Amino acid sequence: VQLQASGGGLVQAGGSLRLSCAASGRDFNNYSMGWFRQAPGKEREFVTAVGRGGVTTYYADSVKGRFTISIDNAKNTVYLQMNSLKPEDTAVYYCAAVATPLRLPSTPGAYDYWGQGTQVTVSS
Repeated sequence: VQLQASGGGLVQAGGSLRLSCAASGRDFNNYSMGWFRQAPGKEREFVTAVGRGGVTTYYADSVKGRFTISIDNAKNTVYLQMNSLKPEDTAVYYCAAVATPLRLPSTPGAYDYWGQGTQVTVSS
């Protein structure tokens, strides 16, 4: 599976962005998809994940109620809608895939495939 993330940019606090992660390859429905982020000088942290078909989701407490993950199986694409953005959301955002469609791991090491990252900058 190859992953291509896009949609990052510069936005003011309180604004919104939607990230996309397009997956190529086979058996997309057999993967859970996750988003992680990494700010300068910090470790990569879990943001959210979605299971096969988009039925099950899991969010970090820091983004719960503000971010929404969704999946379009027809387009092999997972989205991250980010609302009410805060300066502390500034980071490089990565999408990832793991071949466990019913589990939603929150640790980076559990994921098998990674996209290249897209920068999100939130100004105060």
